[in-house]
Amino acid sequence: MNKNVKEYLDKYSAELRELYTQLRNIIYDSVPQEIEETLWAKLPSYYVGDFFVRLIPFKDHINIEASAIASYREKLDGCKTTPKGMLQIYIGQTIPYNVLKQIFAETLAG
Repeated sequence: MNKNVKEYLDKYSAELRELYTQLRNIIYDSVPQEIEETLWAKLPSYYVGDFFVRLIPFKDHINIEASAIASYREKLDGCKTTPKGMLQIYIGQTIPYNVLKQIFAETLAG
């Protein structure tokens, strides 16, 4: 994990860091290309070229910013989205692994 991202996550609970790690692993499982992990505007971000996914931690959930989320809304039963179209995954919630993998692959492929 990128040192700056790790330091950023250290201020959150162990449960939230575990959720973050699970989501991060799905990002890496979703594309064969090399992914650049960095902080962009103090937000953990994952880039393939100009395409990106952001994982934005909060106290009890993580917002996922990915351009393909809107295309998969009907497959995301039980998941909340923000008015800006970000997906919210809460601590203890079942992670929709296969759908997220599709979202991340589509987003990072452009």
